[in-house]
Amino acid sequence: MSGNVTSLFRSTTAHSPSMAALARESGETAGAGPVDFCIPCNPYFPTPAMFDEMAGRLRDIITYYPSSADTITAELCGLLQLPPQCVAMGNGSTELITWIDHLLVRESLAVPVPTFGRWTDQPMETGKRVDMFPLQESSGFTLDLARYAEFIRARGTRAVVVCNPNNPDGGYQNKQALVQFMDAMADRDLVVIDESFLEFADAEAEPSVVQEAMLRPNVVVLRSLGKNFGLHGIRFGYLVANPALAGRVRSMLPKWNLNSFAEHVVFMLRDHGAEYAQSLHQVRRDRLEMSGQLAALPGLTVYPSQGNFLFVRLPVGAEGTVVRDRMLTEHRVLVRECGNKIGSSSRFLRLVVRPQPDVRRLVSGMEQVLYGAGRGAAVPEPAAGNGYSSGTAAVDRLMSETNGKGMRAVTAQSAPAAIGAGNGAGGGAGAGAGAGFPGIGAAPAAAAVASPIASPAVGTGTPLPAAVPVATAAATVGPVPMPMAAAAPPVPRPAPYESPVPVPQPAPYQGPVPVPQPAPYPQPVPAAAAVPAPAPAPVPVAAVPVAPMASPMAAYPPPTGPTPPGVPARGGLTAAQVRGTNGLESVQAAGRPGPQNWPNAAGMGQVG
Repeated sequence: MSGNVTSLFRSTTAHSPSMAALARESGETAGAGPVDFCIPCNPYFPTPAMFDEMAGRLRDIITYYPSSADTITAELCGLLQLPPQCVAMGNGSTELITWIDHLLVRESLAVPVPTFGRWTDQPMETGKRVDMFPLQESSGFTLDLARYAEFIRARGTRAVVVCNPNNPDGGYQNKQALVQFMDAMADRDLVVIDESFLEFADAEAEPSVVQEAMLRPNVVVLRSLGKNFGLHGIRFGYLVANPALAGRVRSMLPKWNLNSFAEHVVFMLRDHGAEYAQSLHQVRRDRLEMSGQLAALPGLTVYPSQGNFLFVRLPVGAEGTVVRDRMLTEHRVLVRECGNKIGSSSRFLRLVVRPQPDVRRLVSGMEQVLYGAGRGAAVPEPAAGNGYSSGTAAVDRLMSETNGKGMRAVTAQSAPAAIGAGNGAGGGAGAGAGAGFPGIGAAPAAAAVASPIASPAVGTGTPLPAAVPVATAAATVGPVPMPMAAAAPPVPRPAPYESPVPVPQPAPYQGPVPVPQPAPYPQPVPAAAAVPAPAPAPVPVAAVPVAPMASPMAAYPPPTGPTPPGVPARGGLTAAQVRGTNGLESVQAAGRPGPQNWPNAAGMGQVG
């Protein structure tokens, strides 16, 4: 492959170039591209027979309109045993992230970094404050939920995201800990649990929190279909929430937002549950074997993962962009260098789990690129390198100064330096953080320091103090400082700003309080078809056992206490209301047989 192909990576922002763009630039025919360790896709599904069936119906699929999104959603819900009123399907999970941001996120959102780029970029593009909680390399990028909760309360963040497993490191949170965290965040506007890669996890038999999300008023679970089914090109995903939240998103989606390929695949799945479960089992086996083979390479660190990818740190002295380009041009292997991910650097790669013949080719290529034929010195960094691609260095400086404000609160002198550093490899990550806000770098320093966090259209938020020096960046960014680019030029910092308005702190926890009963929920189905649900019996306050929260979440209890078993969360629904005969039960499409060996939404493919 030519240098023109590798130059495509330097023109992208938070993502790698598409396979179609690589093929056009290289002039390769279909199917002759590189071995793909970049795009996190299931390599074992659909089966060859399923592809043959789709190919045989290609003319009809691309000629005619699909059915409505409601029809396709009803079929998927029958497959996953979920109530359709609690589900909204989108044209890819990124479409749903966009609507979540527009409809449900007010002035601020907290997210651990590094993570999927749309969770940081999307809210910043709409002027929200993004509070980034850095995952530490020293702790293996593990997310400590208790410290994350403390960070959220200290910042006063209104919306919260947890990706489980996290992308790119594959970090995993067990179900019980997540449920406790959700209850501790009951006073927030929104809690999003992104389970896009959860079906590849094997740490628990039933790892998903979709059932718990339907019972809570402020929780949304996001799921992907393209990654699990090996079909990224078919843009489809879904979210699960209580009927009010799911309905709010669903009402904004076009009637035909799902394409005919998505419809065809969803209606095929019912007869292929056993093959799907087997594909997930094979990916988990491959992950274990691939991890061991990569860990045997000298100086290479492989982090534990529950996704269908592995996060690896290159040996000291190796530069990820050089490794990526040489692997592509010399060995026709495509890898994901993570220098343009906020909170990461170009010393890290994300490698998708693939079958063993492909892994052997990857390992052989890595040995030659990193060590040479005689396993000598590793690839040296570029002369001006510092272990970070320039885009990441710029974003790290942005985090230390503003912690992800929608607008950069930097001085006129420092802004051009940060923007200029974003040019080149991965530069879009740094430049994109302030996209959409004219006049960056021209605003007076005083105005930048005192600017409100969110735009007037989305709320004023609480003004943050000005940027602090790097030595005290931990107080702004999180409990432990982010690693800074060692050779980055110094950026002028404004003097510490004494905010006249103290940041409001949550009221101290006073013990259990009465759990309010929800108002009757208006059914979204026609009145003639609705089956009235019996109202839940009043629960005397004295009879509601409120168990103390288990450590480590005990330090951050929600204002109303944890949700007792059998009692709805504040403003939510009871289990009977969701699963009873009140129009919210899972429905089976008329005339369709029951799914054969298909895992439900909670089991996540653990059968077979």
